[in-house]
Amino acid sequence: MSAKTPTLRVATFNVSMEADNYRHREAAVDPRALEKRLRTGRHRQIRNIAEIIQRVRPDILLLNEFDYIKDPRRGALAFQRRYLSVSQNGQRPIHFRHYYTAPVNSGEPSPLDIDGDGTASGTGGDAWGFGHYPGQYGMLVLSRFPIDTHSVRSFRLFPWHQMPGALAPMHPDGSPFYDEQTWRQLRLSSKSHWDLPIQVKGRRLHLLAAHPTPPVFDGPERRNAARNFDEIRLWADYVDPNRSGYLQDDQGLSGGLAQQAAFVIAGDYNASPVEGRSLPGAIEQLLTHPSINSDLQPTSLGGAQHSPDNPQGHSHTADWRARVDYLLPSRAGIDVVNGGVFWPESASELAYLVKGRGASSDHRLVWLDLRLE
Repeated sequence: MSAKTPTLRVATFNVSMEADNYRHREAAVDPRALEKRLRTGRHRQIRNIAEIIQRVRPDILLLNEFDYIKDPRRGALAFQRRYLSVSQNGQRPIHFRHYYTAPVNSGEPSPLDIDGDGTASGTGGDAWGFGHYPGQYGMLVLSRFPIDTHSVRSFRLFPWHQMPGALAPMHPDGSPFYDEQTWRQLRLSSKSHWDLPIQVKGRRLHLLAAHPTPPVFDGPERRNAARNFDEIRLWADYVDPNRSGYLQDDQGLSGGLAQQAAFVIAGDYNASPVEGRSLPGAIEQLLTHPSINSDLQPTSLGGAQHSPDNPQGHSHTADWRARVDYLLPSRAGIDVVNGGVFWPESASELAYLVKGRGASSDHRLVWLDLRLE
């Protein structure tokens, strides 16, 4: 690989652009809250998010918690036109020619009693993935490079029980939490899992995007923790040709990535190796995977300052003090050059950009600079 090979900046950012973040006190959740704010071009939180993106200037960017809006003119294109293409606080506008979004499981009504409260309400805890309306906590990918949309693979519909050795939730007495009928219908992905092939100057890079459920908000059966573990495992199996044969995507194609495929696993995985309530070994399925390069741990001075007594603070990506947002490239075909977390220190003139979920998000943008071989 030539030292002159240009670098590619990839980023992931949970932007908290979903209706709960726009709700006042006990008001009802408005499913069109994001659409309305994208229309104006003036919403402060979204302007701050756009400024962060303009400052970091990624080439490929995954946004978690960007509500799914079917009409791109009111969603992805509105965000581009009214925020990213407009200078924020003197920053140079940024333009992504390509984007990808698709339906997610969160908020999508199911006929099942998924939360086990005895009632199948269809939404909230009984949606295919937790959410108050279809598309809540969605995902959006923006790219300067062409996305091969005809070759995108999604695993939104993959049944959890079809994963060999799936962690079926159990009551403390050892009995199944779900009856057989519910267990055989339940989907694994709480939002979706996407494999997006991106053409980068003659090379093919697979962006593997997901947002597993938080391993909390459950009971002694730990159903969300189990789901989080197996949602993470899906990618661990997908990038291993010896373990991916059972996987069938939403188009009916089986198997995973080829042995030497270049990929980057991206997203908010709601799991840390040392903090939080994920099951032991959950994120380690990726961090210690032989095909995944986790050697460079993105850090920030702001994160270290936010948790001065915590030796892990410099690597935190959420203001509730944990590393949960990841960019994990393949060892094959990629050289990791640099990386970081956008988290200014409190004395910085940019500190206003990260003053909580109302200012931008309770997560921080994570970036890596890569060279493709």
